[in-house]
Amino acid sequence: MNQATHLSGHSDILAEVRGQVGFITLNRPKALNALSLQMVRDLAAVLTAWRDDHAVVAVAIRGTNKAGRPGTPESLFGGFCAGGDIRFFHQVALAGDLELLDAFFTEEYRLNHLIHNYPKPYIAFMDGVVMGGGMGISVGAKLRIVTEHSKLAMPETNIGLFPDVGGGYFLSRCPGSAGEYLALTGAVIGAAEALAYGLADIQRPAASLPALWEELASTADPEQWVATNLVADSVRAERANDPFDAYFSLARVKHIVDALEAAKDDDWAKKTAAILRKRSPLMLHVTLEQIRRARSMSLGDDLRMERDIVHHCFHLRPGAASETVEGIRALAIAKDYTPKWQPARIEDVKPPMVQAFFASPWTADTHPLRDLA
Repeated sequence: MNQATHLSGHSDILAEVRGQVGFITLNRPKALNALSLQMVRDLAAVLTAWRDDHAVVAVAIRGTNKAGRPGTPESLFGGFCAGGDIRFFHQVALAGDLELLDAFFTEEYRLNHLIHNYPKPYIAFMDGVVMGGGMGISVGAKLRIVTEHSKLAMPETNIGLFPDVGGGYFLSRCPGSAGEYLALTGAVIGAAEALAYGLADIQRPAASLPALWEELASTADPEQWVATNLVADSVRAERANDPFDAYFSLARVKHIVDALEAAKDDDWAKKTAAILRKRSPLMLHVTLEQIRRARSMSLGDDLRMERDIVHHCFHLRPGAASETVEGIRALAIAKDYTPKWQPARIEDVKPPMVQAFFASPWTADTHPLRDLA
């Protein structure tokens, strides 16, 4: 069977079955493969169809940095996915179309859950930029391949958001305080750190990915091929002695920043404190609470919590008053890089402001993600 299709009549998702493997290419290179609502829906549709198709025994996904055409043999690798379409978030929030915004996050989180629980080998080729929503569709894979070009991050606090798409679940399970560090700062990490923090499984040279992709299509036993060629010889990287553990294990955001700023003759600490001072003070507090709560949660419970939080990101202060809308305006729309955060200082964030984000607007029986296991 060899079938390539553009889903929903457009080319942002390419899906094809070759041999016994379903191949997906994210094909929106001009937007760094940022996920639109239609892309989320198309991914969910094809993964559900292949889950129930006995002829498909494994799935592989990649991004591309150039436009692809179905049925062509050229190798299209480069950028994986830079996240969700934040310009779309900004547009519909200002237009007051919150139902469309709600649909995006509900369906995206369902997709994340589907990938984490996919019953067949799901292989993510995480070459290039893998951020935000890109992490959500790759970190839950059975096999996560990174390269020397991989750049992983959950940078949401930079735009007044929080690390969603299951970020609470997978970041909180990183060793030590790596999860808190990555969540609060939005730091970009490479392959070595991704392996050490448990966010990837194996590193391969970027130049080798096209051959791996083609071999996977032609093998008679994809599961055995994966086990033999990739998993069997993978070695978990040793975690380095990271400087952030002593700081990001502290109880509160203010404690973390105070300790970083008080560090003498430590350029890394002072630089990190300066980064945190630029982030949304309110969402730093929400994010730290999210990570700490998620550490004892199942994936389903974490996604329900994140659905509550993201609802409040756009509903507690609707329109331009939203911390998230302001962050996107400053970083991606106006690009003046001077967001007017409210509150403006970390010291001015009060506990009731934070706890409001964790009060679910739904009952257990009416929650949009109530059926996630």
